This record gives sequence, C-alpha cells and structure tokens, in this order.
Amino acid sequence: MSILIGKDTHVIVQGITGRHGSFHTRLMLDYGTDIVAGVTPGKEGESVHGVLVYDDVVTAVEEHPSANALIQFVPAPLVKDATLEAMDAGLKMLVLIAEHVPLHDMMAVKLVAERDGVVIVGPNTPGLISPGRCKMGIMSADTFMEGNVGIVSRSGTLTYEVVDTMTRRGIGQSSVVGLGGDPVSGIYFIETLKLFQEDPDTHVIVMMGEIGGTREEQAAEYVKEHVTKPVIGFIGGRTAPPSKRMGHAGAIVSEGVGSAESKVAAFEEASIPVAKVPSEVADLVGEAWPDSGADTGALWAEVPSPVGARRRLRRSRNSPSSRP
Repeated sequence: MSILIGKDTHVIVQGITGRHGSFHTRLMLDYGTDIVAGVTPGKEGESVHGVLVYDDVVTAVEEHPSANALIQFVPAPLVKDATLEAMDAGLKMLVLIAEHVPLHDMMAVKLVAERDGVVIVGPNTPGLISPGRCKMGIMSADTFMEGNVGIVSRSGTLTYEVVDTMTRRGIGQSSVVGLGGDPVSGIYFIETLKLFQEDPDTHVIVMMGEIGGTREEQAAEYVKEHVTKPVIGFIGGRTAPPSKRMGHAGAIVSEGVGSAESKVAAFEEASIPVAKVPSEVADLVGEAWPDSGADTGALWAEVPSPVGARRRLRRSRNSPSSRP
C-alpha cells in the first residue's frame, strides 16, 4: 500500500501546456503515472504528449470520470481561482506546485478544502511520490526506491538528499510527501503522520522539519499520543540567524517562536531521535528498524543518481590516495 496516491490514481494536469506543466507531464508519464487529461483555458482540443487538453476542469472530469486527482502548474496569483475550480469539479486530491501564493488566497482555499474534505499538498511543494506506483510532482524519480519508510518533509531539497542516502543503503520508501514551504499550506505533519500510522506497509516514519512556525512541535505532541511506529526526526536551519527568512516563506524565526532549538527539544521530549545532518537519517532508521535490511557499507551502491556521482567524485578527490 501507500498513502494518498497509488496505482488507482488518475491525474489531471492543470496548466499542462505551459513549459513546466508540459515538461513534468512527460516525466510523470515516463514514471507510469496515469494522466488522463490536461487543462488550459483556450487550448481545448490540443494534445500534450498524447494527453488531451480541455478548457476547464469540469469538462475534463466529465470526459474522464475516472479522474480523481489533479496537479497544478499555474502562476501563484492564479492558484486560488484554479484550485477552487478543481474543487468545484469534485476532485479530492490536489497538488499545488507554485510558491509564494498570496497568503489570503491560500487561507480561502484551505477553508473550502477543509469544508469539502479535499486533501491539498502544497503550495510550494515538490509534490509526492509512492515509489513504483505513482508520482505527482517535480522530484527526480530515479532517487526513490519502493520500500517501507514513510517520509514527510517541509523541504524538497533535503528530502532528495535523505532519500538518495537511504536508497543507496537499500532502504526503500512507501510514500514521500512534500508538505510545502509557504506559511499556509494544505495538509500538515499531523494529517500525514495519521496516514502513515494507518498504512500497514509503512514501518518507520521520517519527519523532516525546518525553522519557522510551530508545526513540528504540534506534530511531536501528536506522536507522543497517537503514533506507535518508530519516528525519526530532522530539523533544517539550525544555524539560521533570528528574524531572517531562509529560503521558504515559512522558514523564519521571529520573537523566539519557531526556532530549531524548540523543535529539537519537542522531538526529543517525544522520544524522536533527531539527526544532526541529513546523512545521519539513514543510520537512525537502521537503528530503529533492524529488519530494514540497511547496508551501512553500501552508501555508494550502484544506484543511478547524479547527486551520488558528484559525491563519489568529491570523495575520491579528497581521499589520501588521490593526493600527490
């Protein structure tokens, strides 16, 4: 099994004719994601990589009644209207890629989503993937491997690094969910932790947070009361200066709220081991789940990945045998 998406996910791409929409549609199709239709106003009748395009989401759903999910590639100022249109069409699983969506727009969208029982991942997210089953996002699929570790993260880049290390050690993933880095997003840690707790194929959960807000502290409280599976933590931004935004719109420490120290302390109070650096996450997963099959000596296993290739090259250049 997996959470949120899987083999039975049938996807509409909103903004499919744009540069990013077209590019990532091709990659998702190559991975095996079932994309049934695309939507771009004024482009009805066109085809992108063999996917028919419609003017609006309602028409696309009427023509393809199996559609049950949507991924969106539209500019941030248009996200509110595009998302409300998707929800009006009855879709219950939405992925919003755009970043810096206006705050009040996202608050309005979230209110409707909660009322109508719609799951939104994002905005400002790389998306999500259930390895070997379905990909709805912009992540490089080669890094991921099917397995039993569920990952939920606020940072896409850190997720890629952690997954790359885990895969090279033979530790696969059940589902990987990028929550998004904007101040207001759809689902948060707690909703995703609940899904992983209920998923029989997820044996260990990795929760990757960052500075800003109190989502991690709230999630730690939830873990103490409701999660029985091993949970591993990581907090990005430990060296960030106060009151300075670091990357994501939501990654800011202000007036003592949202600091890395408070999040690490909350994790430790909930008995969640916290990795100091991303590469340590795989070690902690192996310790928490001895049956993971993790090979601590296989960090540089033959898994195709340009990230790993650069690391191997850098390591070989710095090794004593390579020095004059």
